[in-house]
Amino acid sequence: MTARLTVTEAPSAEAVAVIEHGLGDYNREQAGYWDSRPLAVLVRDPETDATSGGILGRTSLGLCFIDLVFLPKALRGSGLGSAMMRQAEDEARRRRCRAVVLYTISFQAPEFYERLGYRRFGTIACDPPGTSRVFMTKDLA
Repeated sequence: MTARLTVTEAPSAEAVAVIEHGLGDYNREQAGYWDSRPLAVLVRDPETDATSGGILGRTSLGLCFIDLVFLPKALRGSGLGSAMMRQAEDEARRRRCRAVVLYTISFQAPEFYERLGYRRFGTIACDPPGTSRVFMTKDLA
């Protein structure tokens, strides 16, 4: 088969669906099931209901993947970040996940996650110089 490769910042919804469904079908064949589901914990303004931060991730084949975590500076240090993580972990347990996996950047929040019981299992240097991606996990048992 001859194919043309395209690099893009904006794949079409159709392209995303082809890749997601193709991988889902393959995983279903290999594992006997496919249970990938999005997971979000949203922080909302009580007056406007506007989203001001939260967690985006997914669960799949017994693992919870935390992809993005953000709280505005004004809400940090209030316990809200810990509460968001607890809610994500509780939902992961309901979905029968055995562990959570995430990565952060060395200048972001590795110590925050360590205080919540996450352990580092790898680092990879990145830019700017002296910075690294920190890969972390937490057992949910």
